[in-house]
Amino acid sequence: MQSIEFCAGAGGQALGLEQAGFRHAALVEIEPDFAKTLRLNRPTWDVHTADMNTFDGTPYRGVELLTGGLPCPPFSVAGKQLGDKDERNLFPAALRLIDEIRPKAVMIENVRGFLSAVFEDYRLHLKQQLDKLGYFADWRLFNASDYGVPQLRPRVVIVALRKDLVDAFDWPTPLPHNPPSVGETLKDLMAANGWAGAERWAQQANDIAPTIVGGSKKHGGPDLGPTRARQAWASMGVEGRSLAETAPEPEFFGMPRLTVRMVARLQGFPDNWQFYGRKTTAYRQVGNAFPPPVAKAVAQNLKVALGVQKLFSVKAVA
Repeated sequence: MQSIEFCAGAGGQALGLEQAGFRHAALVEIEPDFAKTLRLNRPTWDVHTADMNTFDGTPYRGVELLTGGLPCPPFSVAGKQLGDKDERNLFPAALRLIDEIRPKAVMIENVRGFLSAVFEDYRLHLKQQLDKLGYFADWRLFNASDYGVPQLRPRVVIVALRKDLVDAFDWPTPLPHNPPSVGETLKDLMAANGWAGAERWAQQANDIAPTIVGGSKKHGGPDLGPTRARQAWASMGVEGRSLAETAPEPEFFGMPRLTVRMVARLQGFPDNWQFYGRKTTAYRQVGNAFPPPVAKAVAQNLKVALGVQKLFSVKAVA
């Protein structure tokens, strides 16, 4: 089954879909460095460095699944919550592309603020527009920690299915066990340069991470978020005001900083996934990503629903 993804970023959602068994017909990402990350890891992917607003979806008509991680600022509680009045709102572009491509299913990720009461009318509008196109839309709030990611990362996933497929889809069930702690997840990376305090640090870092904040072009370099987030990191023995280039040296004393690789692992990326660019741009890619394990969980259930429809179609022909 094929998918086409918009606002693909550094590939978190794309990787999860690949793990679920989808083949990417195309990936569209406006940021050149992010697009280079996609090509660096998957040279065979058809990556377009392009604006979703002007992208022509008609050549991809019939692709089974359309996905996207649409920009968060229009709906983020950390911003002005302008919603449909924000120039960065790409839901109108998504509706146009859905109409052009006519996929069997749609999967869009966004921030928890999308469910805010202030956007109730907009959610209804979105649902009505998708209904006119022949889709039933639903959404659910996911915590990444429910799917093995050692981080409390609440994200909304919007799923729209062609109306004949609705009954075949079920939302994924959270895992029955808690994810590993930050210490368990990162101990080997912290000890990579022989730091003598790695074991003691790992015992202190015995909780999951707060939501990792990726930053933006407008706001400085890489850090682990605002004051409250930094306090949470400090309680686990992590200095959150900046990131490190490498793991602590053998005689290091004090609170260690995380590296981009460490943050990527906390987001659910495999260690062999590379990020193009220097620390600041690489961290922005990691921090804004959709954790691959969450994307995989939803995509697996979408694949089942699409497979049921395909099976019925084959039987009807037979």
